[in-house]
Amino acid sequence: MEPEGVGEGGGGVGGAGENLGVKRREGDVVEGERGREIGAEKGVGRQVKFGVGGGGDGAGGARGARRRALGNLGHDCHERSRRARGEGNGKVGGRARLRRSVALVGEVSLVVGLYMRVRFQYRRYRLAFRAAVRTAHGVWSEREGILVRVSDEGGLAGLGEAACLPWFGTETADAAEAACTKFGEWVGAEELDEVPVSLVCLRNAVAVARGELEERVQIADGGERRVRDYAPYLGVAALLPAGRAVLAALGPKAEAGFRVFKWKVGVGDVADELGLLDEVCAALPSGAKLRLDANGAWDRRKAERWLERCADRPVEFVEQPVAADARGAEDVLRGLAEDWPTPIALDESLAGDGDVERWIGAGWRGVWVVKPSLLGDVARTLARLERAKATVVFSSALETAVGARAALQRAFGWKGEARALGFGVWPLFQDARCDGPYTAPFIRVADLDRIDAEAVWNATN
Repeated sequence: MEPEGVGEGGGGVGGAGENLGVKRREGDVVEGERGREIGAEKGVGRQVKFGVGGGGDGAGGARGARRRALGNLGHDCHERSRRARGEGNGKVGGRARLRRSVALVGEVSLVVGLYMRVRFQYRRYRLAFRAAVRTAHGVWSEREGILVRVSDEGGLAGLGEAACLPWFGTETADAAEAACTKFGEWVGAEELDEVPVSLVCLRNAVAVARGELEERVQIADGGERRVRDYAPYLGVAALLPAGRAVLAALGPKAEAGFRVFKWKVGVGDVADELGLLDEVCAALPSGAKLRLDANGAWDRRKAERWLERCADRPVEFVEQPVAADARGAEDVLRGLAEDWPTPIALDESLAGDGDVERWIGAGWRGVWVVKPSLLGDVARTLARLERAKATVVFSSALETAVGARAALQRAFGWKGEARALGFGVWPLFQDARCDGPYTAPFIRVADLDRIDAEAVWNATN
């Protein structure tokens, strides 16, 4: 699914002038001053309180309460925070509740700010790729999606991305945008919670934006940043183009330090590509591994020809050999996994949270290529995979830096075996402001900290 020639410089998409930049439809929907007034005396039930907790919960308890606050707006939030402040002897009343403030109770710093609503904005983007993407699904020249921004009265904001891929099984950008237009400028969390389950990418974007806003509020109020990473850095698989161009691309990437390579296959004639396999393997550095990504281009017979050839070669796995929507695809994929020693990886077969659940139930023991940007409930799905002791490879959905940052944070938070990431796609866009970390053999946590999500938002203006 990744582009050919990514990181090779030049090679733009060409064609219609409108594709050479960013096209935007902005949805900063305004409904007058509805919901702007913030105050407990207004008697409106959509309220958020951050950092409520008893005096004995410790800093972790306060942080947990803050995390719950954004997701549990409503009348009961007011009562819970009032009781918690009473238990902690930190009494705040009247208009003092209208400001974020910190009350020191013993050794626990409690944030007692009150929010009734968050400001909701969205922008639809269309970004041209630097080089066209060739897969078994065809040629792809531009990326469409929705950026979501939620902010508080103080200007703190969180950003998320709905990186829709309808041919992969998600909603369309049109459907995500239509849902966004139904929100007013100021919304409560219960309204954001009502994004339909079918709009998986939009649900993902809203959840990421809300989580980022919550964390920024916490930090602004003296709290600590959440620690998500379990490794200082993660390896990255180098992307190799289809066809004979693979031979010219492999050498420089090996010299740059890459030791895992992903080759796009299933684009040309099977016999021609099989003939290239030995040349590619011979050019690999010592100890390197090769991933083959067919994007569902083969039938069972073609897949078996490839797997027979791969059996005694340094192939880490074959990704999605058979199309997810082909007749009897699940039986074919299970049969290939059982009959051949080279592991099979699911990619397009994992089009959403429900697909992951179904394959877990079926006892899949192969590799799981997970694109966090295409999951509606990322935390829950990854938790299920973790409990199943799944072998997970985190992969890009060719999203902008906004979605990439959120997806990579999930990869760094994975507690299972660390496999080389499928994020070797940048530089990707003609507008470099929208790219994620430049492709290198490793991605570090510090690389995520340097991503400027606001610059991507501004680029779509």
